[in-house]
Amino acid sequence: MAGGLSEINKRRLETFKRNRRGYWSFWIFLVFFVLSLGAELIANDKPILVNYDGKMHFPIFKVYPETTFGGDFEVEADYTDEFVQDLITEKNGTMIWPPIRFSYDTVDFKLDRSAPTSPDSRHLLGTDDQGRDVLARVIYGFRISVLFGLLLTFFTSVIGIATGAVQGYFGGWIDLIGQRLIEIWQGLPVLFLLIIMASVIKPSFLTLLGLMTLVGWTGLVGVVRAEFLRARNFEYIRAARALGVSDRAIIVRHTLPNAMVATLTFLPFILSGAVTTLTGLDFLGFGLPPGSPSLGELLIQGRENLHAPWLGLTGFFVLAIMLSLLVFAGEAFRDSLDPRKTFSQTAAA
Repeated sequence: MAGGLSEINKRRLETFKRNRRGYWSFWIFLVFFVLSLGAELIANDKPILVNYDGKMHFPIFKVYPETTFGGDFEVEADYTDEFVQDLITEKNGTMIWPPIRFSYDTVDFKLDRSAPTSPDSRHLLGTDDQGRDVLARVIYGFRISVLFGLLLTFFTSVIGIATGAVQGYFGGWIDLIGQRLIEIWQGLPVLFLLIIMASVIKPSFLTLLGLMTLVGWTGLVGVVRAEFLRARNFEYIRAARALGVSDRAIIVRHTLPNAMVATLTFLPFILSGAVTTLTGLDFLGFGLPPGSPSLGELLIQGRENLHAPWLGLTGFFVLAIMLSLLVFAGEAFRDSLDPRKTFSQTAAA
């Protein structure tokens, strides 16, 4: 893979690998994230595959009525019901189940004691106060948190980079007015705005993402603006203007690549901040809809059930490990883009 890279990118990759803590943190986080993308294949109350009467069925991807397996009702089959299981086995059918036979919203009605229950062989991390498997909710909650953070980082970065580029390149009144508007926007009480909007709009993943994008896009404006203000008077930029190159081409092709080096170093930390923001909003009750698999909701469970310490400890360690991996990987990524460390370490080697 490194064979097709330029010399500078090869040096950056080597610098990234030298930071062993950040390098392995990146791969560990990537493995966790990839596994969480297939959460339905890991934790589900539906089998992955049902072989019935010589035909293959995939319940995790398609809804099958009970009549498909010889039942009496046109409702979705409950594969945890012994009656449905007997119908399938009567035709020499087989079911392949995920490793965890509970989804994030599955209530275990076969508990031998009142919920929340402590960890055991059936529920490796115990259950919450509604009888739902904690490990399943952690897997789904991890996926939602990371996807939300990635999308929020992407949208806020696009808006922030575009705004900073326009301000820094053109300068003058555009930069002056833009800075004043951004200062006013940054002074708005974000939490109060979210509380007000949550009382007006039904909270969901998309509405929360839109609201957080509106209030969080200013983070990268200052960095990009400073890079453009520095580069706008370089000789090659002046030469491009003299040759009649359009402002858009100069911004996109000549100035933006230089600004992106400094900008990219902030992205892992913006991602960790986005995950923390979603968790905090869920903990305060202004995040995802009730019942959603959320790490913040797991922390609420731990606060309200002090007699079940596994709930709070699970939420704490999942967040601590996730954010630590992101920060360590972000530090390695930042060092790989730092010319001083890249060239000094390469020369030393």
